[in-house]
Amino acid sequence: MKDIVEQLSGYKSVHLNKKNIQTHFVGIPLIILAITLLMNSIALVLDSDAFSMRLSLAMVIYGLVSCYYIFLHRALALGMIVYLIINLAIADVFSSTDSIIYIAIALFILGWLIQFIGHYYEKAKPAFVDDLSQFAIGPLFLMAETYFALGFAKELEDEITPLAIQKRRELTASS
Repeated sequence: MKDIVEQLSGYKSVHLNKKNIQTHFVGIPLIILAITLLMNSIALVLDSDAFSMRLSLAMVIYGLVSCYYIFLHRALALGMIVYLIINLAIADVFSSTDSIIYIAIALFILGWLIQFIGHYYEKAKPAFVDDLSQFAIGPLFLMAETYFALGFAKELEDEITPLAIQKRRELTASS
């Protein structure tokens, strides 16, 4: 299994352009929210005399993804867990909205359009084209970029950036 440096440097290698990264800060959250809204609509209600609990598909998937993030990098995982909990709370607020599926689909499409505009500026294909695990790394990459901008995890940034540039050169040379 790839470690955090390998995962983030691979992702960053096709996300070096500032405009592309900026579009991802809009597109990825829209996609995550859309997926959360959809997965939150699929739920199992555990009901007994003592308690009642609603367990959505989003809760289960995000619990598993959070475990993976913890395995990769605890500090980034903490930020991601907070972010995912916020998404779950938003989804819960809107769960009774009649047109939630249409809203989620619209957000999903809009998010992807914004992503592809970013890759036009980058002049590189999205990371998931070669590695589907990059779908889970995209949000973690944004969390890492946020940490870096705030002055945290400098050692991680110093490790992944040169590797990303090297990987990008290799990708460009092989094209």
